[in-house]
Amino acid sequence: MKVLITGANGFIGRNLKLRLMERKDVEVISFTRDDEPAGLPALVNDVDFIFHLAGVNRPKDPKEFLVGNADLTRVLCDAISANGRAIPVVYASSAQASQDNPYGLSKRVAETLFLDLHRDTGSATYLFRLPNVFGKWSRPNYNSVVSTFCHNIVNNLPIQINDPSALLTLVYVDDVVGRFIQLMDGAHSNLDASGFEVVNPQYTTSLSNLARQLYAFKDSRSTLLTERVGTGLVRSLYSTYLSYLPSNSFSYTVPLYGDARGVFVEMLKTPDCGQFSYFTAHPGITRGGHYHHSKTEKFLVMKGIACFKFRNMDTLEEFEMVTSGEVPTIVETVPGWTHNITNIGDDEMLVMLWANELFDRENPDTYACPL
Repeated sequence: MKVLITGANGFIGRNLKLRLMERKDVEVISFTRDDEPAGLPALVNDVDFIFHLAGVNRPKDPKEFLVGNADLTRVLCDAISANGRAIPVVYASSAQASQDNPYGLSKRVAETLFLDLHRDTGSATYLFRLPNVFGKWSRPNYNSVVSTFCHNIVNNLPIQINDPSALLTLVYVDDVVGRFIQLMDGAHSNLDASGFEVVNPQYTTSLSNLARQLYAFKDSRSTLLTERVGTGLVRSLYSTYLSYLPSNSFSYTVPLYGDARGVFVEMLKTPDCGQFSYFTAHPGITRGGHYHHSKTEKFLVMKGIACFKFRNMDTLEEFEMVTSGEVPTIVETVPGWTHNITNIGDDEMLVMLWANELFDRENPDTYACPL
């Protein structure tokens, strides 16, 4: 399948192009602002599907809205009509098309042109009135407030919020691109009450909450406390925030605590699922020698040989086991059992540790009791 992307060097276009280039059954043809509109008919003659993403967002002269949004769409529609084939088209319009500003009017004209194209030629036209799209490669101070906030916060620049309670409707670029590709692959339309295609999920948040979340991502490098970045809006915002990091900020250091036994390093803390760390121990060194009432831990010896010893604080039952880095084995500490770990090998031992709760110096739930 040959696919044409207009606006291929734009925010959504670059994300879409990368996804399509991952497929062996799709050949991508690009049309960018460096190309002349007069060349569009020749490109249309050779394609099976079109993503019309080209457009003007923030011109110096408002008249450029009609040229970049409406006039270019007219050229494209005329080329499809002249071709004589019913070529499906996805069009990225905007939620502002319902407004009577120059940008909204130009988008509405383009929508009408596609509706006329469908009526006259039978070409399937999938019209999306997209809300604020955010994600990697979005231009700050151009595409969305999310990209502007991310860029400024990463670079220690101030952000401007005129109305903290102002609400935003957001959609993630990966979800937009995913839906576009579904339609290319033959999926059925999913229309809203106004008859426009819909991308799900959509998120609503305020400017103040958006800023708070992005600053929390920034602070996590010093607090080690991660946000809940596994699902939904927070996941998408986190991926977007990280995409604005310059390459010299891809890494950061965390505190290291060392003594005669070895070192201890906390890596990551979570709001409600504990924390991750690692420690080392020199040959013959024993760590631990304590019990917990409620706290639990998981140990994974990454390198070396370890002997774990346990004793029940009530029955005095004792138990020990040996694990090594050669056979990945999780060892759990059980409430009410005092425990320790000894490096019984000849080399330094490296152990990964997860605890189910954050360490609380005021209430550590850790009571010394050597074995």
